[in-house]
Amino acid sequence: MRSRLTARSARLFLAAAAVTALAATTTACGPEDNGAAATATSSSTESADNGGNGGSATTDGSSAGDSGSGSDSGSGDAKNSGSSGSSDKTGSGDGGKSGYGQSCGTNDLDFTVTTKSQAGGYYLVTAKAKSGITCYLDVNTPSVSFGSDADGVASPVGQGGEDPIKLTGSTAAYTGISPKTTNSDSGVEFENVIIGLTEEDPNPAELKLPEPATVDKPIVTGWATNPANSVPVIV
Repeated sequence: MRSRLTARSARLFLAAAAVTALAATTTACGPEDNGAAATATSSSTESADNGGNGGSATTDGSSAGDSGSGSDSGSGDAKNSGSSGSSDKTGSGDGGKSGYGQSCGTNDLDFTVTTKSQAGGYYLVTAKAKSGITCYLDVNTPSVSFGSDADGVASPVGQGGEDPIKLTGSTAAYTGISPKTTNSDSGVEFENVIIGLTEEDPNPAELKLPEPATVDKPIVTGWATNPANSVPVIV
């Protein structure tokens, strides 16, 4: 009977030892498993970080995209250059000859007035186109007046009056103005003469006379390219 109890006790002891060993083994495996899990978590974190680095690469790519935007800016610069080219083309199209082939306006011309002694004395007006301008005197007789009264308006006479004159460069046109055609002592003194290219010229030029003139029934010739054809006389 005692031997049976002893054997049973031995079996119980072995079983308890086995359970203890199993528990110890389970306990030992637990941290290792946890370590593996931690390693896996760390690996996942590193992978996420690598993904973040990939995001940085994407950001760099965006920067590269910004550089592409810079290229667009370059395209804008190219457009601006094209605009500059257009402005240059417009300038070259004008060729520095504003008003080419058109009628002259008083603001297109430079005028000079000189005193001449022929035919009892008169004023010779010389007209030249301003630098870079080419235009035509379509009306062959200018509109001339001394002051604003009707008595100061010069009457046209037969001299001069050529076909439309092309003015450009050094080419000049001439007209002669006689301020007084009467033999009396009457008249009004003026220091300036007003000249327009037409009777309704919106911007007539007012020219200073070399010396004051006594005006009474003034006359004016047509435009001529030869000053000898601009001596005003009553025909």
